[in-house]
Amino acid sequence: MVRVAIAFGILVLVEVYGFMGIKNLFAPDSVSRKVAIATYLAITTFMWIAFISFRSWGQYQMSREAKAIFATLFIAFTVAKLVAAIIFLGEDITRVIRTAINYVSGPADKEALRVSRSAFLNKLAIGAAAVPFGAFIYGAINNAYNYQFKKVTINFPNLPEAFDGFTLVQLSDIHSGSFTRSHPIEEVIQKINALNADAICFTGDLVNNEATEMKDYKAIFSKLSSKHGVYSITGNHDYGDYVQWDSAEAKKANFAQLVNTHKEMGWDILMNEHRILERDGQKIAILGIENWGAKMHFPKYGKMPLAHKGTEDVPFKVLLSHDPSHWDAQVTPEYKDIDLTLSGHTHGFQFGIENKWIKWSPVQFAYKQWAGLYQEGKQYLYVNRGFGFLGYPGRIGILPEVTVFEFKKG
Repeated sequence: MVRVAIAFGILVLVEVYGFMGIKNLFAPDSVSRKVAIATYLAITTFMWIAFISFRSWGQYQMSREAKAIFATLFIAFTVAKLVAAIIFLGEDITRVIRTAINYVSGPADKEALRVSRSAFLNKLAIGAAAVPFGAFIYGAINNAYNYQFKKVTINFPNLPEAFDGFTLVQLSDIHSGSFTRSHPIEEVIQKINALNADAICFTGDLVNNEATEMKDYKAIFSKLSSKHGVYSITGNHDYGDYVQWDSAEAKKANFAQLVNTHKEMGWDILMNEHRILERDGQKIAILGIENWGAKMHFPKYGKMPLAHKGTEDVPFKVLLSHDPSHWDAQVTPEYKDIDLTLSGHTHGFQFGIENKWIKWSPVQFAYKQWAGLYQEGKQYLYVNRGFGFLGYPGRIGILPEVTVFEFKKG
């Protein structure tokens, strides 16, 4: 309850500062000010009414494209106002401190300077707010389907010689319910198949909530192919935990349909199971578990003992586990023979800075391992940045990813 009250207070503060920023851009009693205020209030009111009723819009047959446009504008508008509010709040704190000092030491005639600074800061705040607004619009238009192929080579001393040079492609977090276009997805599937990989692995979150979200994309993803096939697991969004169902039976039927969708696409879904791949009499194992999260109350459906049983004598093991927090919580302390864990889940927050000098995203405050390759002793974890998107229909700084692994002995 306290968190809700704090969040509500912040939102009210943001809206108040946003309103003041627009109002102070124009001369008092001017027609332009009245028009700007009326427009601002109309847009803000519409945005919040629409946001509050967003979950029920499905009954009105709103298209995915319309929902994506609304989500982009709402997030861009809100973040822009938040940036402006931070600047205005800083100015107000400075004013309070200055007033207190003047009260103690005696007032000084600084009225002209105060007005000048206020006007400057108002324009600064509005200008600063325009930056994230433009960035979120750009990220939705240009980056939602801007797939990055990341090549990762890892040396394993215990890799069987027959598997030296083995290539594995990882996809994660498709979230088909968020897609608004199919052509760029068809193109990237063709590029993946052209790699002629030894195996393809999908690490969960095929949909946002409902199995029917795959209806328009099942035929596209069924074209994925590799020498050893496509292996897949479930993520937290695949269980329908985040929507209301008419009954427990309806929710159960939805999950059964989702599992069947994997199979209809020709994917080998691993429900706390493993598969043995063999070359020249040598073996490696691919293990897959249902979602198992150690953070933020995400569900623990996965059962590692079931997936691991029968692989004890296999010298090299790859684990598919959707949530990267599973690695620290259970894999590294209890299963030292898991050589590589492949995860997703974080999306890299779909926002951040990532280059050869800086790697930062807000999600790092919640997840220690959130994007890329991590190592502890002889064990590795790779967190895929996600194929799709959720909530905000775009990407800023952290782009959608297809990971291409090459395993080397050494």
